[in-house]
Amino acid sequence: MSVHYRLLIGGQLVDGASHFEVMNPATETVLATCPKADGSQLEAAVRAARDAFPAWADTTQEARAALIQAIADGLLSRAEAFAHLLTAEQGKPLDQAHAEVMGTVFTLKAFAEMRIADKVLVDEPGHRVIEHRTPLGVCAAITPWNFPLVLLANKLGPCLMAGNTMVAKPAPTTPLTTLLLGEILADILPAGVVNIIADQNELGPLLTSHPDVMKVAFTGSTETGKKVMASAAGTVKRVTLELGGNDAAIVLDDMPPALAAQKVYQGAMTNAGQICVAIKRAYVHDSIHDAFCEEIARLAQAAVVDEGTRQGVTIGPVQNRMQFEKVSALLADARGKGQVLAGGAPLDRPGYFIPPTIIAGLDDEAPLVREEQFGPVLPVLRFTDIEEVIARANASDYGLAGTIWSRDVARATDIARRINTGTVWVNQHLAIDPRIPFRGVMQSGLGAELGEAGLLEYTQAHIINAVDLDR
Repeated sequence: MSVHYRLLIGGQLVDGASHFEVMNPATETVLATCPKADGSQLEAAVRAARDAFPAWADTTQEARAALIQAIADGLLSRAEAFAHLLTAEQGKPLDQAHAEVMGTVFTLKAFAEMRIADKVLVDEPGHRVIEHRTPLGVCAAITPWNFPLVLLANKLGPCLMAGNTMVAKPAPTTPLTTLLLGEILADILPAGVVNIIADQNELGPLLTSHPDVMKVAFTGSTETGKKVMASAAGTVKRVTLELGGNDAAIVLDDMPPALAAQKVYQGAMTNAGQICVAIKRAYVHDSIHDAFCEEIARLAQAAVVDEGTRQGVTIGPVQNRMQFEKVSALLADARGKGQVLAGGAPLDRPGYFIPPTIIAGLDDEAPLVREEQFGPVLPVLRFTDIEEVIARANASDYGLAGTIWSRDVARATDIARRINTGTVWVNQHLAIDPRIPFRGVMQSGLGAELGEAGLLEYTQAHIINAVDLDR
């Protein structure tokens, strides 16, 4: 029995003006029909969010927190259904889909526990200055296809907690879990506080340039992020951009090769490498390089690549044909320039399957090293000198995250301070925590998500400077 997915506009679950098909990336067959909004429905969604804003902004933080907690609880009660739908539309193995659902619940609950307080800047006899925070108004959330639920929660939690309303637009290849979440939101939130539309990327410019939208929070590619920023410039609206990365791992000479290979492999291949902070190039000290390569190749060869609900699957498909073709082209180029240690070519079967691929011997100018592959392909590069490898790791237009691996944490931390990224992890990876801010530098983004800094991105600082008349 097919599911009837609907948009959420003004508190009502409604059909789209038309529809489009959503594909299962593991089978290349139609998974579901998705409602497609048109321009008039986008206008209705923005209007509903604008009309709902004054009353929502006037609610107490405690009241808003209670409703965000209720949303998290509603998602938790349907976690199994959400995980299966997420695997079907996104492709990730079911255990990873469960992890994303639970991460979404945790993120919403974490924001529900945060509070925004006045900050006293001056407190002198007869003179008091406070920094007060006010909500912005209608915020647009545009989310990608790699983590459609948790990356929405990164925006939804702080947006609502700060007293704003929202129009959310998921990626056209993974809209279904967001629309299903709309059913929960419709039962919990006042009408218009959150609205969800779906399209095939036609409505993005209308949303990001809309004069009633006060902020755009976008996660996606750097090239699209530049377009979002340009579109928002006409009304000088707030923009938070979480964009691409070319995240380097540096494995020092004191690291056990087998342990390093295990950690780097997981950091590179989770979700088939389709993570903005996935390890995308690994620099390994010459003294352990060969042993590292042998072990990480063994791990790649042992991977189970298949449809995500099958028992024991560790790698699902690349999410969509466009990305599959991009990764395949990078792989084909790299095969002619380096040594393929594992994988090496897409699987000859239905679905967008590329096995975990390890390639050694590339130089730093190879496209697979210079570009963000966003797929299960990892170049391993040799280094001998710390100064040299720091320079090589920093030789990128991106600056999202990086990792340093060493038994000597103090040594690794000193190196981490010199890596030009928003986050550097030492002896861990993908350590995303909603209590800790996450930022990119250079072409990896603008502003912060998560943590108190991410919450304050959804507010306007408002200074009140008061003195006594007889001071």
